[in-house]
Amino acid sequence: MPLTFAAADAAALPLHVLEPDAVAAWSETQPEPTRRWVAASGFAGAIGSVLMIPGPDGAPVAALIGHGTAAQRVRHRFVLAAGVPHLAPGQYRLATCPGPETLSTEALGWLLAGYGFTRYSGSDSAVPMLVAPDGIDAARIETLAAGEALTRDLVNTPASDMGPDALEAAARDLAARFGADISVIAGDDLLTGNFPMIHAVGRAAAQPPRLIDLRRGTSGPLLTLVGKGVCFDTGGLNLKPGSSMGLMKKDMGGAANVLGLAQMIMALDLPLRLRVLIPAVENSVSGNSFRPQDILTSRKGLTVEINNTDAEGRLVLADALALGDEEKPDLMVSMATLTGAARVAVGPDLAPFYTDDDRLAHDLAQAGQRAADPLWRMPFWDPYETLIEPGIADLDNAPSGGMAGSITAALFLRRFVEDARTYAHFDIYAWQPAAAPGRSKGGLGQGARAILEALPQALGL
Repeated sequence: MPLTFAAADAAALPLHVLEPDAVAAWSETQPEPTRRWVAASGFAGAIGSVLMIPGPDGAPVAALIGHGTAAQRVRHRFVLAAGVPHLAPGQYRLATCPGPETLSTEALGWLLAGYGFTRYSGSDSAVPMLVAPDGIDAARIETLAAGEALTRDLVNTPASDMGPDALEAAARDLAARFGADISVIAGDDLLTGNFPMIHAVGRAAAQPPRLIDLRRGTSGPLLTLVGKGVCFDTGGLNLKPGSSMGLMKKDMGGAANVLGLAQMIMALDLPLRLRVLIPAVENSVSGNSFRPQDILTSRKGLTVEINNTDAEGRLVLADALALGDEEKPDLMVSMATLTGAARVAVGPDLAPFYTDDDRLAHDLAQAGQRAADPLWRMPFWDPYETLIEPGIADLDNAPSGGMAGSITAALFLRRFVEDARTYAHFDIYAWQPAAAPGRSKGGLGQGARAILEALPQALGL
């Protein structure tokens, strides 16, 4: 169902958001039956707690939702959303609100709490709806929620229905809805077009590899988004064990995130030129799979020694980044579920990012806080450049030793970006391991809202 607010004139129940030390004071202002009901319920304002207040006929006339203490709230991203699943279905209007500095975040969390992936399990269940609180940009928040829903849907769809063909179809649908131009180079045409590493990684799959190229806008700064679209990753001839292959439908999470971000940008009609590049492949096993010890020549001309066919994401991204770089964008961003090393470093909640631009790093970090989309800057550590230089070729796609895996992958990608004014790389997870307020278990947007929030500063919009 659409993640939208209730109509402004909806007949909505008043909803009181209360911290623990505000419960007694609020109760004292209520009629005696309500005071007795609150006391008997034991409602204490804890995060996630809900109490429906009955009227004389037993029908609810109001609701309470706990907001916890300040110390408790810092451990949650969307506090109000924790109580949404426990509210009775219906429409609500905030009568007692959290602080204005968090109101937009809380409203977004409420919408995201209504997300459900129902493609294979039937219709949506009824969820409580919120009348947009005064003082927020309701249209923008609905746009953010819609972009997040697109990302989650794409990641949650299994590879049987989200191969390169379907990923292309999703991009074409997005282009059609917003009047964007789109072109696709597929199969052996990738060799003719000089995208040899995209072709090498995807040539063993039943669905041909391809490069999706979406554009919108004719004026303003140029923003190029590059998303890893590995629709399933077996590991290739360096075959993953079953325990590591179980979540590989999400290996196109970078592509899903850039498409969600692109939808937000186009829906908001930001004054910029947008380009989205997605190398869409499946890393499969067949008689023509690329092999360990192969040496591939990239679009940029750099040669790459293949020391692990399971380090394929950086290969397809490299050709796409080289293409994007040729246009000298004002800002180029790559997003990819690239390394397990990033998860070891920061876990599933934080999106690590790399950039050589200190101002952009500051803007992204601050934007992530405002957008409830937390980021953590990682270093392009130049002394590790030698680790990705094997000697027999220009680059090594999988340095031995297991040290600094996320950093060496980012350094590898940076070799393919020379002319972009500014570049940032996001090594995301795109998956929520366990349900949390506003974040259902499964596919997840990471970094997209932070990037969107930072664009005015980054591009001078």
